[in-house]
Amino acid sequence: MLKSDYSNFDRMDELSQQKVPFFFMVDFLGTKVEVYTESELIDKNIFVDFQNYKNVKPQDALITDVQMKSYPISKTDYREGFDKVQHNLKLGNSYLTNYTCKTEIEINLSLKEIFFLSKAKYKVLYQDQFVFFSPETFVEIVNNEIFTHPMKGTIDASKENAVEVLKNDIKEKAEHYTVVDLLRNDLSMVADEVKVNEFQRIDFIKTKQKNLYAMSSEISGKLKPQFRSKVGSIMRTLLPAGSILGAPKPKTLEIVLEAETYQRGFYTGVCGWYDGEKLDSCVMIRFIEKENRKLYFKSGGGITHLSNFADEYQEMKNKIYVPIH
Repeated sequence: MLKSDYSNFDRMDELSQQKVPFFFMVDFLGTKVEVYTESELIDKNIFVDFQNYKNVKPQDALITDVQMKSYPISKTDYREGFDKVQHNLKLGNSYLTNYTCKTEIEINLSLKEIFFLSKAKYKVLYQDQFVFFSPETFVEIVNNEIFTHPMKGTIDASKENAVEVLKNDIKEKAEHYTVVDLLRNDLSMVADEVKVNEFQRIDFIKTKQKNLYAMSSEISGKLKPQFRSKVGSIMRTLLPAGSILGAPKPKTLEIVLEAETYQRGFYTGVCGWYDGEKLDSCVMIRFIEKENRKLYFKSGGGITHLSNFADEYQEMKNKIYVPIH
């Protein structure tokens, strides 16, 4: 992690030790950390909708016909970064690199309307700057037990025998195994008795544009005594999230920064809600950001030495969707 905003990691520790509920956000590089109590969230015009916490009430949908166009980067531009990643993979500098792009989109909804209309496990609207609707849990903490749920590997649900194809795809399996091993090792830094409870679970993700199957696993451990009631210390140790970076982390981060032609910002960072006892957090993916009055959808996928250029380019495009049914 680069030079971080340690004061806010420390504030997270202080609040969790005092059992004061708070919401936090950490950007991809860990250089920007924001922490808000519940009243501060409303003051800052930040809307949160998690499974176990909401600070806004649902609003009735006014628009039923959602129209979205996307303008992905060209295959030539995508290949330039893809080839840099592949070169490093072949040299053995990385085993898995998560390569992402930003795509300009046009949609007949505001960011606020997208927030209220979309269906997802985790949703956040950050002022009028960005919105995300993420299916991916980062870590949960309950009774000093920590859980993580790496999600890696997707397929178009309309394909014949899609679930079996996904589970048996050599590249997708290798990618998933790598992320599970990485997260297992990461959890071992903050927890003992780390184990994989569930492997290669298949989740169905319904979207307006295209339905997807995604592969995930569950890993758990018991927090080491020095990390109990210290949410900030846990995040500082675990970030950036392995599922959206790759392995090994330090060198892979160098590769990502070289291959990608834009700043991720809060995209692929982590945010979470601590309720005074339990923590629920997510990876900030499925992400739309406003920039100079234009909207950009940030998406990508894991690249291994087995990756096929055409398939990866298509996966990046498949993930450009808004989950409005």
